[in-house]
Amino acid sequence: MLFTHDTDIALAAAAALVNTMPGVLPGDSAPDTLTTVDELAALYAEHGWTGRFDRGAAELEGVRRLRPRLRGFWEQDEAGVVALVNDLLAGARAVPQLVDHDDVGWHIHATPADAPLAQRMAVEAAIAVIDVVRAGELARLRVCEAVDCDDVVVDLSRNRSRRFCEGGCAARAHTAAYRARQAARA
Repeated sequence: MLFTHDTDIALAAAAALVNTMPGVLPGDSAPDTLTTVDELAALYAEHGWTGRFDRGAAELEGVRRLRPRLRGFWEQDEAGVVALVNDLLAGARAVPQLVDHDDVGWHIHATPADAPLAQRMAVEAAIAVIDVVRAGELARLRVCEAVDCDDVVVDLSRNRSRRFCEGGCAARAHTAAYRARQAARA
């Protein structure tokens, strides 16, 4: 295990949130998949966020506005990532505390359970990225290598070999490589 369980979960949740953004690369026609409160509720449940959840339009907009900031963890160098971590934590007036609830075991919360969802999401991601930076493993946060995808990837593999997102890009890349080999033989 490279990181603690809660760090792995928070990194995966941050990546999933960032990956709800529409594609920006040429040829990436991925739609925005966080446009309704129902979509936010599904994301909230899937990634095990806890605490206050208002299920309102303002909350949805707050979470949507957070996505480009979190994407900075995958796009910036170490100094930029550290500045972003510190900015997110300071903006939330985060006070890290050890907590144990829901049979998860000891983990860190740095905002009250009744803080706004976007604030809790930002702080959970920032706390997780602290572990990544301290371990010297920032290269594990990368962008999918498919030419038509800009989704982010958290590589938690032992040998740092994960290159593609979870959107089927690996299968498409392997199929294209296979077809290219077959065409070269013919």
